[in-house]
Amino acid sequence: MSKALLSLILLFFSAAVFANTEQEINHLLNFVETTDCSYQRNGTAYNGFDAREHIQKKYDYYRNKVKTAEDFIAYSATKSLMSGKMYTIVCADQAPQFSADWLNQELLKYRAQLIEK
Repeated sequence: MSKALLSLILLFFSAAVFANTEQEINHLLNFVETTDCSYQRNGTAYNGFDAREHIQKKYDYYRNKVKTAEDFIAYSATKSLMSGKMYTIVCADQAPQFSADWLNQELLKYRAQLIEK
């Protein structure tokens, strides 16, 4: 089998297995909105609904720069542009973690579920 054909097969397989970027971003936005965790931004705690609204506004602003779900996380849900402080997530019985790590973990879980289907 030629390298070109193998590459083409892998490309089609990847496209079939993984959701498109918009589906992944929508999943992450819904994940934030429905969390029981607290989204900490600039020293203030926000519930999932309020966190999603903020992240959605940033995403709408940076949409033309976002090519992947990882870009979405980096541009929209990682840190404050004003203060430069990283957003953190506080969940019951867990140590606080950076929102970027939390969302990247969820993205990996989401992609793994697609593979299992």
